[in-house]
Amino acid sequence: MSETLTEVKNLLNGGEFLVKSSNFQDVFTPEDLNEEQLMIVDTVKSFVETEITPIYDRIEHQEPGLTESLLVKAGELGLLGLAIPEEYGGMGKDFNTNSLLVENLAKSRSFSLSLGAHIGIGTLPIVYFGNEQQKTHYLPKLASGELKACYCLTEPSSGSDALGAKTVAILNEEGTHYIVNGQKMWITNSGFADVFIVFCQIGGDKFSCLILEKDMPGLTLGAEEKKMGIKGSSTRQVFLENVKVPKENLLGEIGKGHLIAFNILNIGRYKLAAGVLGGSKSALEQSLKYAEERQQFKTPISNFGAIQHKLAEMTTRIYALQSACYRASDMIDNKEKELVAQGKPYQEAIMMAAEEYAIECSLLKFIGSEVLDYCVDENVQIHGGMGYSEELAAAGAYRDARINRIFEGTNEINRLLSVDMLLKRAMSGKIDMMTPALAVQKELMSVPDFSANEDSEPLAAELKAVQNAKKAILMTAGAAVQKLMKQLKNEQEILMNIADMLAEVYALESTVLRTQKLITNNGEAAVAVQIDMTKIAISDGMERINLYGKHALQAFGEGDELRIMLMGLKRYTKYDIVNTKDARRRVAAKVLEANTYCF
Repeated sequence: MSETLTEVKNLLNGGEFLVKSSNFQDVFTPEDLNEEQLMIVDTVKSFVETEITPIYDRIEHQEPGLTESLLVKAGELGLLGLAIPEEYGGMGKDFNTNSLLVENLAKSRSFSLSLGAHIGIGTLPIVYFGNEQQKTHYLPKLASGELKACYCLTEPSSGSDALGAKTVAILNEEGTHYIVNGQKMWITNSGFADVFIVFCQIGGDKFSCLILEKDMPGLTLGAEEKKMGIKGSSTRQVFLENVKVPKENLLGEIGKGHLIAFNILNIGRYKLAAGVLGGSKSALEQSLKYAEERQQFKTPISNFGAIQHKLAEMTTRIYALQSACYRASDMIDNKEKELVAQGKPYQEAIMMAAEEYAIECSLLKFIGSEVLDYCVDENVQIHGGMGYSEELAAAGAYRDARINRIFEGTNEINRLLSVDMLLKRAMSGKIDMMTPALAVQKELMSVPDFSANEDSEPLAAELKAVQNAKKAILMTAGAAVQKLMKQLKNEQEILMNIADMLAEVYALESTVLRTQKLITNNGEAAVAVQIDMTKIAISDGMERINLYGKHALQAFGEGDELRIMLMGLKRYTKYDIVNTKDARRRVAAKVLEANTYCF
């Protein structure tokens, strides 16, 4: 184990994965799901297969009233209330269970967005920030589907800069109502929503949040947007002209709307990762089915190495994303339970837990959306000409996927945010990056240790590779901070290079830890393909980390200092030779035999 990284046997705080090591026994994996959670998975899958899939074309064409009726059916099954406390008509399930819902809804494509916006950004602001009267009034009806919700943050002039909203709310002379004027755009569910969570500037300069209702005079809607994908979801502009909103509809506190917006976004980013995980699995399943059915040169195309490479790479990336998602989900879940045990109210605890792991949520958002984009693109390629036809699902999945790199903060914003949050936590002393960074600097000037790794721990070489990759990040980020200081915030390309290194390390470590746990519980022979995927992921990931690091270092380093750092980068991204071709063939054989993602 690296001397520059501290070994721990408990759950880490947010961002600490870079400077501390996790024990595989402390990591939650999909194999750890309990019987109740698996029953909920079955319920969601059955709902999608029986209620959504047979009528998807009708949903895609936005048949009037159809999505609303399906949301009511989902409410009858309890699917709208998993995150709502029982005292308000919900089921009060934990964060892991809610992650399962989002993941397994993904096959319903546009409908998953309608339901996800309702239960997530539409409902959670009231769950977490509503007062007792607001929760009692709204939550039971949101849980049943009697009321549908939407979230109104984006404006024509404020997208990534959410706090730059120009919608204004002025308290009337009587002090009874806010008079709201403004415009919102890209509002999912707005065409049929009853409840509108609206962000505005109270008094013109205090960013706040109000609960509006569809029948309030002055609230009107634009036409349905003509979108590239997710066509079955309602997306309209919302116009607010002298809307009278009772002052009792203030959500949270005046001037603290950013707490609602940013905390809901943290959770939304994680939920997006869980959703695209499900979408990636669906794309793989479409590819597997077509590769077995389609024949060329008198044999199924699944027998060709080029196709097997694609199937195996899709599977491997999904395995890594899945490992990272459930690791983060459980960390949020455990932090929430820890805070509740300390006396924090549930709503405050889950909000604080999501904020604690905001770095991981941002990383997962862009990791996941880019895994999905890879999978839907290769799905079209495997389908060939039929992939470009709307006759099969591949084309629609391709179009639907593209929005995920824009939703919940663009991937560029999330890359910059993840590094910004990490450096701020380091500067505030919340994460000790200085000690391991100095140790790495000292190690760079010493003679490299090329001795064989004699550790008997499962996947010891892969674990060592991850620990060394962390050193590569500490070296690169540390040098960038020292060299550029306050100017670093303006060097977005370097920050995004570091973010990509961070994302690789988080996903790779999560993958190694999951497979270590599987080996310990089941033996190597039983999980040989998972071992193959882990080695493929490490082999390719270390190459990418080297490239990202090289781009960053060459952007600000020079002379002997740069040469030393590039030598260090090469040392820290070294990994054993792996025959990834044969490993991928074994992975492809496994999923082709199962005809589904089977991990």
